[in-house]
Amino acid sequence: MRKQLFTYAIHEVAGYINWIYFFHAWGFPPRFASIADVHGCDSCRALWLASFPEEERLQASEAMQLFKEASRMLAHLDGDFRTKALCRLCEANSDGDDLLLDGFRLPLLRQQMSVNSGGPFLCLSDFVRPFSLGVKDCVGVFATTVDGRMETLFPDDSYRRLLVQTLADRLAEATAEVLHEYVRRSMWGYAPDERLTVAQLHREEFQGIRPAVGYPSLPDQSVNFLLDEMLQMTDIGLHLTENGAM
Repeated sequence: MRKQLFTYAIHEVAGYINWIYFFHAWGFPPRFASIADVHGCDSCRALWLASFPEEERLQASEAMQLFKEASRMLAHLDGDFRTKALCRLCEANSDGDDLLLDGFRLPLLRQQMSVNSGGPFLCLSDFVRPFSLGVKDCVGVFATTVDGRMETLFPDDSYRRLLVQTLADRLAEATAEVLHEYVRRSMWGYAPDERLTVAQLHREEFQGIRPAVGYPSLPDQSVNFLLDEMLQMTDIGLHLTENGAM
């Protein structure tokens, strides 16, 4: 299948942000991210603040203020900026540890140590039909990003510049969440009746997986060069370094 390009408004993906990782980037423990689930009225915020031990309330108050400013920034960015995604569904088979995708061969790495004592040493290719069966499988490849112009905002304000940068990271990931939901329900369509909350999506309760380059299941960053050939990532403003970093 040909690749498809998707463009989203900020407000279309902001509701899918995983705020735990946003607060982690600012040095807050995960429990403070729960402010994102609190109604915006003063009484609800006060109750949330009171739920913390007295010694943690100052930090909780700082997290509350940070979330308020992040929400204002998202509203400021909406309308002027977009996020973008590329996606391509490929006919696929495995060949040993490699994946065969529409004529491309992606070399993958097998686990070097067993996760469970005595368990198998797994590779992503184990979950795709072997070429020897003569039956095609399917694998999707994708890339997401935010409008590159966001990086140039607030050159003389280090705080707001950092705020935009940390939000941009989360918006790119939220775009992947929105895209993957569409793939499952419509583009690929293997889960057309899926109705999951955002919290369930963050817990990965959906059918299927979304591995990312650089993480344990896909540690070899050079795979990005092959994915770039398949997707032409420059179409959405993504470029690779000489080592394959986006």
